[in-house]
Amino acid sequence: MARMYDFAPNAAQTKPELYAELAAATDAVTADEPDAVANMANVAALIWQFVPDLNWAGFYRMVDGGLVLGPFIGKPACIRIALGQGVCGAAAARGETQLVADVHAFPGHIACDAASASELVVPILRDGAVVAVIDLDSPIPARFDPADAAGIETLAQAIAQRI
Repeated sequence: MARMYDFAPNAAQTKPELYAELAAATDAVTADEPDAVANMANVAALIWQFVPDLNWAGFYRMVDGGLVLGPFIGKPACIRIALGQGVCGAAAARGETQLVADVHAFPGHIACDAASASELVVPILRDGAVVAVIDLDSPIPARFDPADAAGIETLAQAIAQRI
């Protein structure tokens, strides 16, 4: 039986409250679903709904030693990214969150959308290995801060076994 979800983020929430609600919504839509692509698609949609001022939100999956585009919301994107290339490739290669205030100043930045000004990329680790990254882009310079990074890192940990 199909299930309908209705989540309504509150604009007056603090970032920790927003990310806690996003995590709860993510848990609700992924808890009983074994399909990784379906879960990534719903999580991308939830991020888009909950996190303001984005122009791209989605996943790149680790496939054969490189990143391959996964479910997302935004303009069409680069399909394959080598490890170490761009912000996503750096996050995957290092296994560390990349919080970039000005993407144009990031060495080797890959511009899939010329409107993007800042980016947050969080690796998803399973058993110590990067299996995917969550990529958020914004047209606003310095849009992301450590609270955003912490919120998306918590989300990445929560879905690591579900994608």
